[in-house]
Amino acid sequence: MFWTDKLVGEIKEKYTEKIKAGKPLVIRDEKTMSGRVHVGSLRGVAIHGIISEILNKQEIANTYLFEINDFDLMDGLPVYLDQGKYLPYMGYLLCDIPAPNGKAKNYAEYFAEEFLGVIKQVGFNPEYYRSSELYRAGKYNKVIKIALENASKIRAIYKKVSGAEKEDDWFPLQVKCEKCGKVATTKVISYGEEEVEYVCKEDLVKWTKGCSYRGKISPFDGNAKLPWKVEWAAKFKVLGVDIEGAGKDHSTRGGSREIAETISREVFGHIPPFNIPYEFFQVGGKKMSSSRGAGSSSKEISNLLPPEILRLLLLGKNPNKVIDFIPDGDTIPILYDLYDKMAAEYFAKKEGDYQRIFSLIHASEKIKERFLPRFSQIAFLVQMPHMEIEEEVKEIKGKKLSGEDRKEINHRAKYAKNWLTKYAPEDYRYELQEKEIPAGTKNFSADQKKTLQLILQYVQSQEKLDGQLLHSKLHDIKTEIGINPQDLFSAIYLSFLGKTSGPKAGWFLSVLDKEFLEKRLAEASK
Repeated sequence: MFWTDKLVGEIKEKYTEKIKAGKPLVIRDEKTMSGRVHVGSLRGVAIHGIISEILNKQEIANTYLFEINDFDLMDGLPVYLDQGKYLPYMGYLLCDIPAPNGKAKNYAEYFAEEFLGVIKQVGFNPEYYRSSELYRAGKYNKVIKIALENASKIRAIYKKVSGAEKEDDWFPLQVKCEKCGKVATTKVISYGEEEVEYVCKEDLVKWTKGCSYRGKISPFDGNAKLPWKVEWAAKFKVLGVDIEGAGKDHSTRGGSREIAETISREVFGHIPPFNIPYEFFQVGGKKMSSSRGAGSSSKEISNLLPPEILRLLLLGKNPNKVIDFIPDGDTIPILYDLYDKMAAEYFAKKEGDYQRIFSLIHASEKIKERFLPRFSQIAFLVQMPHMEIEEEVKEIKGKKLSGEDRKEINHRAKYAKNWLTKYAPEDYRYELQEKEIPAGTKNFSADQKKTLQLILQYVQSQEKLDGQLLHSKLHDIKTEIGINPQDLFSAIYLSFLGKTSGPKAGWFLSVLDKEFLEKRLAEASK
């Protein structure tokens, strides 16, 4: 059973009564818009999104909420921002900071616009809301009051769950300073029925300074915010969340998720939602960060991978497995090969995980069967200006191309060109050495030359070359001469590409112009 179906089964078991009553299950995810959103954040979007899709197909009412968290603090400056311009905004709410382009409503909206476009492109359609909207509309007023009245209990929960000790005068709230506008620097020092007294401390945090203002203000209607672990519990309560996963770093014992769940139960009286802990999404072995320069943005990767391949990347592994995406390695060709295997099983109507995953990674239910040339072959062909891609793929297929086949060829060629331009490693970059024979051929051994002579004889004996048959012949020649496979294949690639590696040799030689192929083999085997 594929992991999505196992999870949905557990969810249905937990919420049997609610489902029977026809009440919608509430699924929630969020992203703090502190900077460019990295591709790692799409894992949560996809996990929650696919659960919602499966429930919809089973006619189980649900609402997939996605929070654009614009009510968090700027506590670090992304490296790509104008540091001088944005340093004064450290400690402000993200919704109170101007957008980098001067056009978006605010800083958070500027980065949200791009990410929401990516989510749509990948095929998920959550119901969006802004954190600031809930605060300013008074949706958190009740839980803010409960939190202030239970400050000592919340302090005790922090200590019991994580060992973190809060000072005896700590309140679970920070207000927006009426003088300087910062939130990060304020400390609530007392709480009355309708107001809190606070001070904007100069040295409360190391990364920005307060203005020393002291005053009283209502903590309601967007004038203040809860610290995020308390706020997380408040969101469970206020939105009635039933299903909400969290990254591995939050879901460890004594971590933020356990603190939030305990506060939810013991302070707000709300049963915490069904958790789906998920592992990191790493790019080149590095965990993603939105404010640092590391990694690739969700926008960049969505331009690099078509929706079905990106969905495969996000959903193909169980949430408890790390996704390690290496765009400048062979991850992308391997993903395409996996997709092609799944497609073959899907269209052959074979039951199993491959068939199930393939159906899930296509947002549309209408999946048309078509010929799928290997991505690595397309990546080679787009680099050979003398070759007509459709004609070469027709030869690989062995029969006439359909309209759907041509669409797929163009689709893959577009993404192959983009990958080759920006990320592809040297192993996938080729330039056919047509004008002059590469200098490396002068160093060929007697066995390498003999091998090329036998290949030439075979090529001359064939009216038309078949890549698979030629590849089998290469292995026969290898056995006949007793040459090391590495020496055989490096001789082929050096003769034509000037490098020791290349695409599948039999297919590669079969797509070359036959006259050029014979001439070069004759030259290299002298």
